[in-house]
Parts: sequence; structure tokens; C-alpha cells
Amino acid sequence: MIETPSLVDQYCHGVLRTELGLGTFEAQLARTEGPPAPGTTLFDTQTGFAVRRWCPPLLGLEPHCPPARYLARRRELGVLEAGRRLLRGSGITTYLVDTGLPGDLTGPAELASAASAEAREIVRLELLAEQVADTSGTVESFLANLAESVHGAAANAVAFTSVAGVRHGLALAPEPPGPGEVRGAAGRWLAARRVGGELTDPVLLRHLLWIAVASGLPLQLHAGLGEPGLRIDRTDPVLLTDFVRATAGLGTDLILLHGYPYHRHAAHLAGVFPHVYADSGAALIRTGARAATILAEILELAPFGKILFSSGAQVLPELHVVGARLFREALARVLGGWVAEGAWSLADAQRVAGMVASGNAKRVYGLE
Repeated sequence: MIETPSLVDQYCHGVLRTELGLGTFEAQLARTEGPPAPGTTLFDTQTGFAVRRWCPPLLGLEPHCPPARYLARRRELGVLEAGRRLLRGSGITTYLVDTGLPGDLTGPAELASAASAEAREIVRLELLAEQVADTSGTVESFLANLAESVHGAAANAVAFTSVAGVRHGLALAPEPPGPGEVRGAAGRWLAARRVGGELTDPVLLRHLLWIAVASGLPLQLHAGLGEPGLRIDRTDPVLLTDFVRATAGLGTDLILLHGYPYHRHAAHLAGVFPHVYADSGAALIRTGARAATILAEILELAPFGKILFSSGAQVLPELHVVGARLFREALARVLGGWVAEGAWSLADAQRVAGMVASGNAKRVYGLE
């Protein structure tokens, strides 16, 4: 049996502090632009089935129990106790938390306390820029405050993350924009923007990426499936190839998050470029019973020291559980199969499992 006693979740979000109704809970199981097909529910997805497989036993129910019974038990325990049981049952020992999502979500310290684990913050660049814009009156003050804010955040954060692919697409010009270009873009954005307005300007998104690269902290880049309405052809990680090449040798690691359904492209980039790493986890929540197939495809191309686990979970503690359980099961199935075939030794399989589950993340993020 392949053991992974310690899991470092290298990318996730907090969980909702308030009780959820059926519709709100269900909406988190699949990223859709509308309701499910008439007469069906979003529990009828790979994610929904995985929740019903792994989460009921942590709340004292049998696996695969009906959704209504599960949610009734959840309400009976209350959001805090149910969340505590679920998070502590996930087996995750360290959470790296992107605090950039809106909503009444737990921060790193609160998540760590509920889970009896450790947690560190990942700072979302675009939200940081929007917060700076809300309090900066001029272009000059915005750009100066932005540079200062990124520098200040780097002192405490474990990494930066960017949703440039979600906001614009990953086909950004690879080189840093010039000072005049940045000032012009900032002026246009600030003049047209209301307080709280999102940053979507490609010049400013590139400027943010390069400020983050200069910090030396690991930089996470969202790729593949994301929010509803997103054109996923714009989030293929292969579109980052020129940016990846431009950042080579600068001392900053790039982590390609999610990736699915382009996970092989992310794994390829991790195999070619020394400073690029591939995420192996978040795709597994979406693929459920097919998770071992997806993980095996990542292991085809990326060196084993370049693959990291994450759940990508948000809002529901159930997604942290499902991410961790599916990863562990998929890893044991894939590596255990190779051991059984005689292709790998058990010692090598166990060593690689430890690398992907936690060792690589501890090295990349300086968690040792």
C-alpha cells in the first residue's frame, strides 16, 4: 500500500462560515452558467458522487447516502461542527490559502484552527491592485503604492497567485511593459473605473506578473477550467510558453494551477523548464472516479519532483475532503499498479508519493 501520511494543499480557499441551503450547496458542485437539466441535480456529477462517497462517513452516515439525508445531518451538526469534522478528516496537514475570493470565507488562521493544521496565505495580485486603486488618487500614487503593496505582501505571504488567464487570457505579451505603457494603461483604467472595479487591462496584468516575478516568491498562474462563462481556449497553459521562457533564470518558480483539460500541456512545460511546476490536484475533484487516469497522464510527462498536490477547494469543506481523498486513492492506484507490474519498486513508489503529496511543496514554498 502506498502511504501519504502528510498532505500539503498548495492551493485552496477558505470555507463558508454560514449555513447553506440545498441550492447553494449544489451550485458549488459544478461551475455552470445556469441550473441543471430539468428533473436532475448537480449531485449527478463526478464531484457530487465523490462528495457522497467520501463525506458522509465523517458525519456519521453511510457512504453514498442520499443528498437530502446528508444535508439534513450537516444542518443537525451545524456549520462549525460539520466543517471541523470534515476538515480534520481530510488528512491535509498544511493549507496554502488564496484569500482573494469574495464571500464570508474563513481566513488562513481560522481554517488552520478548524482543521487542526497549519495554514499560510497566498496573495492574489489582481485583488491587491484593486484595493490599491480604491485608495489611490493619481496614476503616480497608484503605481508607487502598488509596488510598495506587492513588496509588503511578499514579506508575509508564501506565494502570489494571478488570475490573468481568467480576466483576459494567457496569450499575454511575454516581456515586461515599459513605464510609459504602464502609466497610460493605469490612467485609462483609473479614469473609467468605479470603486471595486475589476482589473482586466492586459498591460496592467503583465505589469503585476513582472512585479511579482521580481519579488522572488513563487508565482501561481491559473490555467484550464475556471469560472462559468470563461473561454477555456484562452487558458491553455501552452499560451504561457513565451512568458515562461522570458522568466527563466530569474529565480522565481512558476506553478501552473489546475490545468485540466490541458493538464498534459502543463506537465509538458514542467518537464521542459526548470522553474515550472504542475498542479496535480484540482482536476481530480472534477473527474471523480476517473481521477487516477488524469493523474497518470500528468505523471507521463512531468518529472516527479515538479508535481504538486492541491485541492483547489473553496466554500465547501467537502471539497477539501474530496480533493484529498481522490488524490490519495488515485496516487495509490497508479503507483501501486506500476509496483504490481514490476515497473517500479515499492521503495521508489513510496518516495515519489511523498514528493508529490508534500515534499515538493515544502521545497518550492520554503515550508521546511
